[in-house]
Amino acid sequence: MAKHEFRDVGSLTEAEAEAELAWLAGEIARHDKSYHGEDSPEISDADYDALRRRNEEIETLFPKLKRPDSPSMRVGSAVSEKFEKIVHAVPMLSLDNAFSDKDVRDFADRIRRFLKLGADFPLVLTAEPKIDGLSLSLRYEDGVMVSAATRGNGQVGENVTDNARTIEDIPENLAGDPPEVLEVRGEIYMTNADFAVLNERQLEAGKPTYVNPRNTAAGSLRQLDPSITASRPLKFFAYAWGEVSALPQTTQSAMVEALARYGFKTSPLMKRFDTIDALLEHYRRIETDRATLGYDIDGVVYKVDDLALQQRLGFVSRSPRWAIAHKFPAEKAATILKAIDIQVGRTGALTPVARLEPVTVGGVVVTNATLHNAEEIVRLGIMIGDTVTIQRAGDVIPQVLGFIAEKRPPDAQSFEFPNICPCPLQTPIIREATASGGEGVVRRCTGEFACPFQRKEHLKHFVSRKAFDIEGLGEKQIEYFYDDPELPIRTPADIFTLAKRDMQNGLKQLQNRDGYGAVSAKKLFDAIEERRSIPLDRLIFALGIRHVGETTGKTLARAYGSWKQFHDAALAVAAGDETARDDMQALDDIGPAAVDAIASYFAEPHNRDLVEALVVQLTVRDAEQAETGSPVSGKTIVFTGSLERMSRDEAKAMAERFGARAAGSVSSKTDLVVAGPGAGSKLKKAAELGIEVIDEAAWFDLIGN
Repeated sequence: MAKHEFRDVGSLTEAEAEAELAWLAGEIARHDKSYHGEDSPEISDADYDALRRRNEEIETLFPKLKRPDSPSMRVGSAVSEKFEKIVHAVPMLSLDNAFSDKDVRDFADRIRRFLKLGADFPLVLTAEPKIDGLSLSLRYEDGVMVSAATRGNGQVGENVTDNARTIEDIPENLAGDPPEVLEVRGEIYMTNADFAVLNERQLEAGKPTYVNPRNTAAGSLRQLDPSITASRPLKFFAYAWGEVSALPQTTQSAMVEALARYGFKTSPLMKRFDTIDALLEHYRRIETDRATLGYDIDGVVYKVDDLALQQRLGFVSRSPRWAIAHKFPAEKAATILKAIDIQVGRTGALTPVARLEPVTVGGVVVTNATLHNAEEIVRLGIMIGDTVTIQRAGDVIPQVLGFIAEKRPPDAQSFEFPNICPCPLQTPIIREATASGGEGVVRRCTGEFACPFQRKEHLKHFVSRKAFDIEGLGEKQIEYFYDDPELPIRTPADIFTLAKRDMQNGLKQLQNRDGYGAVSAKKLFDAIEERRSIPLDRLIFALGIRHVGETTGKTLARAYGSWKQFHDAALAVAAGDETARDDMQALDDIGPAAVDAIASYFAEPHNRDLVEALVVQLTVRDAEQAETGSPVSGKTIVFTGSLERMSRDEAKAMAERFGARAAGSVSSKTDLVVAGPGAGSKLKKAAELGIEVIDEAAWFDLIGN
């Protein structure tokens, strides 16, 4: 899920609620596009559902703030321009979700209240698995298929008629005596077995494998070339309808039986129930048996069986009142813990990872699970060889929940957390103290850039946008060059010797490789050359020292002025010079954690060697000193809205150049707000606090630029 701090809805002010609804509208729209439009979700279903629930809770408490583009009014995503469009005669809506037994009982109670039904009235509901696939609407006229469309935004879908004709489960001509006009709706999906075979074919062909059956099925249907769709093992379950010239049945269950007679495959697990207890029992049976179905489902859908009652209940916003999807909780499975490995991240944090006997959970083969830290292993009481339960939500790494005691083998082995880094340097591991003086749970390798496990991640940070920002040398290219035997980039200095090494033996190697030519190789070398001259603050930030971020890097650069002075001070701090340490810690925004991190970094010989080799390749520009007599010197400035003459980063740098501090949020310590078009909650906050607000033109007048 996108990183965003959620407070209790009841504690939000109206301005805060308005700002969060705006954020939620944009965030949910982005995920709708990635899931429905691009078949490439970025977050789990559970995280997505949480965003929608949050939006609904805020709208319920602040109904006047409901936005025109509210997610509660929207279905699916925009229709791709790649396809012709089909307008749905009857909108294809989505379903509200239930996440607990109580939610289901509340759903039934709402129906009874709306229809004014007594407690003794037999409310019959159907229950069927919720297939995890792509919704499709098929239109038949006189029993012949004339079109097929994806759901799209619910009103307009993509024309995939030619593709649908290639799917065996979709009949061209209906059997029996169907209505003159019949729109059949259902789900395109792929079985787990077919998905595994497809991935085997990809591996044999040297092509990348697919992530999961749902995305693969959706992407297969939404192809411009029908022959690609025809080559994929897609299937279709029918479970609903759109426009019908004359309904042949009076209940949901009877209509689905009619669809089966017309030639469609329908779910054999669809049942009718007249009590909620029986309905929930069926839900639990399906949940227990889901791994044996052969295809992915993510819940059970309940619908009012009587079509006349459905008609009376109608719809609310984007969903029908007469149906709800009871989602499964995060998925769980049991498997064997084969080993525990240690992974080392960029900051040196050691994370234990469980290596598991492969197990399929929700269509994804799981082989690893996080164990977080050494204390978690002790808390769980797990041993290597145990049968462990794991939990997975979406496409994120699963977590281990515990072990099954009765299945522990006699030869199960305990795991000893290492005291030295598993890298070839055998660097010592430290545990940082907590604020209260105790030992923290995170263990770190002290090797920094010298540790091979950390080095690659450090290099990615080194070339990131706010560090060296070398065009054409991002994370993907670092991965490429790091493992390259002929032109490796293993240290920052290697970046600046790449062009020279490329000319070894008089041959230009890079321009003859896949992905590069003479022009692209020259562009890369030119971009690297441009960054040989670098401001001091960017170099300090690029080193990737813990607790030394962009702001701290600027503070250090301005305080010491030149690379030599900063370098000498850092070495003195690393050597235990108390005066140098006191001087550094006395700087604004520099705390003991940052000073300790700088000391540890420069105390490591491998780090010093890497830094010395790097600076030989560079011209490090002295820090630009902030003005002390400008109208904004010493003030805290907040920029908000759309700035037209400068980017947000440029605005921040300009404020700092004139001796001001650029903050990200408005508070009582804010002295001035510079607002462009579209400014929202920050502008309102400034008004509430009585803080001066000016526009961009006034800002330039103020600083005399």
